[in-house]
Amino acid sequence: MDKRTRAVLIAKIILLVLFLSIVVFFSIKFAPRITRLMSKPDQFREFLLSYGPVSALIYILIQAAQVIIAVIPGEVVQLAGGYAFGTVLGTLYSVIGIFLGTLVVFFATRVLGFSLVRTFVSKKNMEKFDFLINSPKSEIAMFVLFLIPGIPKDTLVYIAGITPIKPVKFLLIATIGRFPGLLGSSYIGANLQERDYLAVWIISIVALACFVIGLLAKDKIMSMIHGLRRSGKNSSKD
Repeated sequence: MDKRTRAVLIAKIILLVLFLSIVVFFSIKFAPRITRLMSKPDQFREFLLSYGPVSALIYILIQAAQVIIAVIPGEVVQLAGGYAFGTVLGTLYSVIGIFLGTLVVFFATRVLGFSLVRTFVSKKNMEKFDFLINSPKSEIAMFVLFLIPGIPKDTLVYIAGITPIKPVKFLLIATIGRFPGLLGSSYIGANLQERDYLAVWIISIVALACFVIGLLAKDKIMSMIHGLRRSGKNSSKD
């Protein structure tokens, strides 16, 4: 191992330790309080609005942290955003927060590589999505996976960093693919705050139906995506 390679390796180890230390610190220091607050929507709304002009920024940072820190439940954060800010602003702030969190995770993984992915992604999920790593059609596969309810989206963000997908394309795919879910969650949260329980029930039933359909069709869709990978490999050989 030459000096340059050794220096790069040491730098990566230092950055990995630093990244993990920050995540662990925030997980212990803030995640439990945020999770408790979000279980009581009125208190979470008061907590956010107590920051006045920067309340939206606080929420965006929480949403970004949710992508990075697995212990913060994503759906609850999105519901809370709708509850605090309404459908339009709740969705907008969620999109911005998720975009920022995705940006951090993607580039951290791209720099630090498989060692970071292995830390945050279970072996089971790694095996499930390993076909993306060298797939020539990973962009199509990623977009489809982000649209399917029940797929662990934050896991995909970590794995994406070690795939051949280009950063700009992935950020667009992740943002657009997540948008319907963010909009639906914000809408439910906003109607909960307005006590419009009929709208909440209707959209919740629709969301549950989509989730069940996605769950039932998930294996079939995954098989189709695997098929895309094989066809892509054959095309590249030709």
